[in-house]
Amino acid sequence: MATREVGGVVLGRAAEKLFSLSGLFAVYKPKGPTSAGVLNLLKEKLLAEAGLQTNRSKRNQVLKIGHGGTLDSAAEGVLVIGIGKGTKMLGTMLAGSKKYTAIGLLGKATDTLDATGKVTEEKPYDQITKGDLENVLQKFTGDIMQVPPLYSALKKDGERLSTLMKRGEAVEAKPARPVRVYSLSLQQFQPPLFTLDVECGGGFYVRSLVSDIGKGADPHQTWAIYAGGACPS
Repeated sequence: MATREVGGVVLGRAAEKLFSLSGLFAVYKPKGPTSAGVLNLLKEKLLAEAGLQTNRSKRNQVLKIGHGGTLDSAAEGVLVIGIGKGTKMLGTMLAGSKKYTAIGLLGKATDTLDATGKVTEEKPYDQITKGDLENVLQKFTGDIMQVPPLYSALKKDGERLSTLMKRGEAVEAKPARPVRVYSLSLQQFQPPLFTLDVECGGGFYVRSLVSDIGKGADPHQTWAIYAGGACPS
């Protein structure tokens, strides 16, 4: 009976079964870990169950697996995983629409645009009404231009912007880029918190949306940050 080798290692039955897997599946990402952290943990568990050593420097070479799209560490929800030939299908997942439930917090600005960052400014929000928010949402529906957050997985010279920011290096904001919002609605308004339902296309940052909504809610640019949420589908 023929045996299969990966990276110079003869595979047992469990390992052969693992490396024969091909397709897409969904995992739940809780609040806290990054999407990359969840994927790495999944890799380690799969390799361990197959009886293979989880050598961090070589695991990407022996197991072909990736995720479609990135959820912020403060978000929870569905993370689409591709394994084997399924990794080639992840581009389609990135291009498709996604739905989010996002909670915004009025009156604060942070360096990360979410509740995990350092507060950089605070402003009153008492003057903001439900109608103000509903009116400003219309400006962010359809094809719009959006500036990505400085703390993001986007790269400069091969390094993530978030990594450069954490090192204290000067980082220029990426230019605004076109994104698409299929639907946007206000579900709850309990100041300082408000809840949005968002359906958008690929490359979209909910943190930037919430921040832009806060700035556009009144002429005095009341700040808002992303305080949490979920990606149910």
